[in-house]
Amino acid sequence: MTEIEKQQLGKTLWNIADQLRGAMNADDFRDYMLAFLFLRYLSDNYEAAARKELGSDYPELEPEDRISPLSFWYADNAADVPAFEKQMRRKVHYVIEPQYLWDNIAEMARMQSGDLLKTLQDGFDFIENESFASTFRGLFSEINLASDKLGKNYGERNDRLCKIIGEIAKGLARFSTDSDALGDAYEYLIGEFAAGSGKRAGEFYTPQRISDILSAIVTLDSQEPTTGPREHLDSVMDFACGSGSLLLNVRHRMGPHGIGKIYGQEKNITTYNLARMNMLLHGVKDSEFEIFHGDTLLNEWDMLRETNPAKLPKFDAIVANPPFSYRWEPTEALGEDVRFKNHGLAPKSAADFAFLLHGFHYLKQDGVMAIILPHGVLFRGGAEARIRTKLLKDGHIDTVIGLPTNLFFSTGIPVCILVLKKCKKSDDVLFINAAEHFEKGKRQNHLTKAHIAKIIDTYQHRKEEARYARRVGMEEIEKKNDFNLNISRYVSTAVAEKEVDLAAVHAELVKIEAEIAWAKHKHNGFLQELGLKSLP
Repeated sequence: MTEIEKQQLGKTLWNIADQLRGAMNADDFRDYMLAFLFLRYLSDNYEAAARKELGSDYPELEPEDRISPLSFWYADNAADVPAFEKQMRRKVHYVIEPQYLWDNIAEMARMQSGDLLKTLQDGFDFIENESFASTFRGLFSEINLASDKLGKNYGERNDRLCKIIGEIAKGLARFSTDSDALGDAYEYLIGEFAAGSGKRAGEFYTPQRISDILSAIVTLDSQEPTTGPREHLDSVMDFACGSGSLLLNVRHRMGPHGIGKIYGQEKNITTYNLARMNMLLHGVKDSEFEIFHGDTLLNEWDMLRETNPAKLPKFDAIVANPPFSYRWEPTEALGEDVRFKNHGLAPKSAADFAFLLHGFHYLKQDGVMAIILPHGVLFRGGAEARIRTKLLKDGHIDTVIGLPTNLFFSTGIPVCILVLKKCKKSDDVLFINAAEHFEKGKRQNHLTKAHIAKIIDTYQHRKEEARYARRVGMEEIEKKNDFNLNISRYVSTAVAEKEVDLAAVHAELVKIEAEIAWAKHKHNGFLQELGLKSLP
């Protein structure tokens, strides 16, 4: 499928969602829509593997047959089913019984079967509890098919589901969809739902263009970015991963075999499930990623609480877009936490530096961390000033990138990207002021590919450019600015007024007056010859 066709598929599905959700909240309808798309992916993937496994025994149906061929094979080969499913668990790591496959669900919707809702619920329960490894338990836990939002009673809810699934099936049938196309459609829908979710979008979505910047930075060689991207990353981590799009962007840059394992953490249960689905939809095997549901600031992931330093996981690349100025409870116990005790606790009113220090603690010595934060972290005083000063004195802040306002669905404030390294080669800080480099849009401003390329190129080659980028030594940051990193102090976008040379201006005026006097004298001469009165 071409890129244009993928875009058309995404737009088709979004139009269906927009028409069918009615008065339902966009966030609620999103969960149903994306779950059904995910079921389609799981079914396609499973049936493709089954076709390969069964070979010539795989039933060939007529074009008018709408149900899954596996339904016929299961009916004719009951004794062989256990061995077949054992093979499928080994090869694709899951099993879906035929009645729960997308083609059969879609046919029930087309026929407006009164059993669709029950069959769908049974299918979700089967996939969660019997089909996958324990890693995927609860995958559909937030999909409430008994919700009043679908209808007042079973019949209304069943009819609504028939309509929704039927329209999705018809929309998908217009395209020759493969797994890549479904993954792209899933990402497209996440973006469109984010656009309609306002501030809630910040919980799960990082705009693609900003994601491109972070993923490009962390995949370049950390010590010598000019040499280009690293060939392999053992691990990449996002401790506030939302729907996982930022992690997938890093994987896209590195290629399907360029990362050993992907790690993510997400506090919101619904978004946590979205992220797991998103990984699978993009062809990431369950053995290639691990996403944990839990509170990052409280460090609830046992894997990250390892007391043996030799066993503590460290990551080659860390990317994050944590919630801005999140209120938290910095307790005395957290003050002794190994993540924070050398720098101090972020204030109760803004956990921005708490998120930063959490990620930085798990960064490898030669790793790179890129995190999106509000501008306040660059100049606010108190505890934040002490943390910022410590990071600067230790030489850990590599680059500060200022971005334009109104790039996010969740906020219109300007944000920055901080690039941190435990062992950075340069002894200065690179400031990039990209605040005025954007394309204005109706709802949000946008970064074009050219804007992104300029930021990445400036970071990679540590370029300096008037009114855009500058390398600043620690002496200026410390002595002249008291560790304040407000970007405009170092890279002003203001255009300086042209200096006026008063002597030159005076000389020019004298010259002009002389020319006027000469012209007047000559003109009066002509008037005299004509017998006319001279000008005074």
